[in-house]
Amino acid sequence: MSRRAHGRPEVPGRADALALAAVLLAYPDDGFYADAERIGTALAALPDSAAAEHLRRFWRAFGAWSPAEARAQYVETFDLRRTSSLHLSYYLHGDTRRRGMALLALKQRYRAHGYVPPEDELPDYLPLALEFAALRGAGPGEAPLRVHRAGLELIRTTLVERRSPYVEVLDAICAVLGPASDRHAAQAALIAAQGPAQEEVGLTPDFLDIESCPPSGVRGTIRKGS
Repeated sequence: MSRRAHGRPEVPGRADALALAAVLLAYPDDGFYADAERIGTALAALPDSAAAEHLRRFWRAFGAWSPAEARAQYVETFDLRRTSSLHLSYYLHGDTRRRGMALLALKQRYRAHGYVPPEDELPDYLPLALEFAALRGAGPGEAPLRVHRAGLELIRTTLVERRSPYVEVLDAICAVLGPASDRHAAQAALIAAQGPAQEEVGLTPDFLDIESCPPSGVRGTIRKGS
């Protein structure tokens, strides 16, 4: 895999790979299955790369599950385990005031670049961050993913340990972003050992009610047409 001057990997079809990773990390509801043929066609059409191969491997594993099995796997993997939650700011900030500010800043960043996330999902939900990256490119688009690289590494490590096929999707994302730095790897290890930041009172600013959004597995709000 070649590299650009600024150190990011050259990945053929990187935007499409990130967009498809967003789709594959959405809850497999009826709408997801209605789009299954189109998803498979898009995966087959991706230019060959490590990221594309990881996504295709996941799709083959996913195809062996019934819809009920897929939904149970999703909830067990992402909704019931804090070390593989798809809400990225939790890893850096826990349920603290800082997380509320980070969520607001992320939403403002999206809007400043012409991306309007759905109101019923927190802006740090990984499929939304991937969709934004696919739409806005390797510079401003991928910046939120790079800020939260330690969280991505922690999710990935958890999925490796659990032998979850979803690790292939995280591997694809990391293949696009390039190797994690030593700092991010150390940060991920520290969060795994000690947990995220904690705060005893005032968990959420009044302007952002984190608890108002139900768990991602209940909905699967990512737009599959992107």
